[in-house]
Amino acid sequence: MADVFESVAEQEARQEEKMPSLVNILKEIFENALHKAVPEIENPQVVLTLSTSEKFGDYQCNNAMNISQQLKAKGIKKNPREVATDIVQALPQTAVIEKTEIAGPGFINITLKKSFVGKTLNDLLVNGVRPPPVGKTLRYVVDLSSPNIAKEMHVGHLRSTIIGDSICRLLEFLGHDVLRLNHVGDWGTQFGMLIANLTDKFPNYQEVSPPIGDLQAFYKDSKIRFDDDEDFKRRAYDFVVKLQSGEPNVTKAWKLICQESRNEFQKIYDALDIKLVERGESFYNDMMPGIVKQLEDGGHLTKDEGRKVMFVPGTEVPMTVVKSDGGFTYDTSDLAAVNHRLKEEKADGILYVVDAGQGLHFKQIFSAAEKAGWYDPSAVRIEHVGFGVVLGEDKKKFKTRSGETIRLIDLLQEGLKRSEQKLKDKERDKVLTPEEMKAAQEAVAYGCIKYSDLCHNRVNDYVFSFDKMLDDKGNTAAYLLYAYTRIRSIARLAKIDRETLKKEAETTSIALDHPKEWKLGKCLMRLPEIVLRIFDDLYMHTLCEYLFEVATTFTEFYDNCYCVEKDRQTGEIVKVNMDRILMCEATANVIEAGFQILGINPVERM
Repeated sequence: MADVFESVAEQEARQEEKMPSLVNILKEIFENALHKAVPEIENPQVVLTLSTSEKFGDYQCNNAMNISQQLKAKGIKKNPREVATDIVQALPQTAVIEKTEIAGPGFINITLKKSFVGKTLNDLLVNGVRPPPVGKTLRYVVDLSSPNIAKEMHVGHLRSTIIGDSICRLLEFLGHDVLRLNHVGDWGTQFGMLIANLTDKFPNYQEVSPPIGDLQAFYKDSKIRFDDDEDFKRRAYDFVVKLQSGEPNVTKAWKLICQESRNEFQKIYDALDIKLVERGESFYNDMMPGIVKQLEDGGHLTKDEGRKVMFVPGTEVPMTVVKSDGGFTYDTSDLAAVNHRLKEEKADGILYVVDAGQGLHFKQIFSAAEKAGWYDPSAVRIEHVGFGVVLGEDKKKFKTRSGETIRLIDLLQEGLKRSEQKLKDKERDKVLTPEEMKAAQEAVAYGCIKYSDLCHNRVNDYVFSFDKMLDDKGNTAAYLLYAYTRIRSIARLAKIDRETLKKEAETTSIALDHPKEWKLGKCLMRLPEIVLRIFDDLYMHTLCEYLFEVATTFTEFYDNCYCVEKDRQTGEIVKVNMDRILMCEATANVIEAGFQILGINPVERM
């Protein structure tokens, strides 16, 4: 017992220079103890929870009741409290656990060592916020945003773009290799009517770039002509054939329309700091005949009324892979895409961040890929990351008063306008430079729009409300951004720069003697476990809830623990409590790391 036990989780974190996950360390310690205490039970899963009250310690192990039942089934009589006693007696001496107590019928209350938490916070300050160990680096392909060419990006694209970007940032934070793909709708019969309209309205489009900046209006005009004019409709179909056969003039018209859309999309991506690789439907065109041949050779296609269909497990309706006229479908295109991502991109994981309404479609695509032998679900992670719709404050689908879908660019402009007004109401324009004011305006506007999406469980619909998202009280980006700038200002008030704080962290131990210091220290320790949980389920609202908890726990600490003490008459600084200033710095670093994953750009002054 004299030797201090070190878990594999601790060893990995030290060797890989990562942040240890406290929950993983505790689980490993208790797993070893369970094997010793109850060898009759094979592979017992440790049940570990945060304690609901300080009087129950910091964490609880709740295995005893279940193990008692399992032993009873094997003919061994041992009540839960006796099981808990055996587990506690089997625990090794560690640098993590201060003490354990058995409560009630067999709950094991765990109290952490302050020295372990303090040392981990010092390490965070010296080496920065780092990810927990996650094993080998994996290759992830994330399909996100995916607007349609020649149509405006609308509020529906907002969720895929924001949720997808945040998931990419999480994967990158964990050290994985991420390919962010924008699967734009750049192919299909609608291009026939667009090209027909372009050649009618701007016959010299090959020499002079046509002024079709308002693509939405151009699309509507093309659609009206297509619906009302039979001759126009016939020419539109002719242009589809010419486009598919690669006729140069028609291809140039198609490229021109695509580029005009790209320019508009990029304004939104630049504003929201989104990085993407465009790989639209057209990218997979030449692959589709080969995909059909593969499926035919494998005996996976069935002829049905001139179509070639594929039945997949779990769904009664087959997928149409080849239409009766010989044309391909969205199913064919998505099968080509998943095949390319598996075979050419060598993906270990493919995530489709697409609205929940596409659930059945993706279930079929994934089942088809498995049936065709393209991947093994136990080795490759392929998931549909679904999400609900955006609602207006009337709880109906978010639209303009005239019933039209809200353009995303208009939404961002409105956000900028409102955030500027919010800052002026607080008279921040009187203390900030014009540059600082602009940075704060954009941080609040774009941060609030992103956060108000991410802080909701993604599978639910959510109500879009500028008033709520710009409120600086409650779980909002506005509150967290203000909290962050306030925390960063404490060290500035004490006239200590960040480099000095880093050096101080190497020699100043963080004591955590005050109950509020201890509460904050334990809260900051939970970042690695939060990150690992989100990596598992891809629910970003868990991180938002955690950051809000960090900010409110810090407020409790700051209200009760003097960081910088001033003379009440002169206002001069008489004492700086360095270990508490370090707690402020650690808190700001954790919040900043959370912002980075959420895609929110904080500012030092607001």
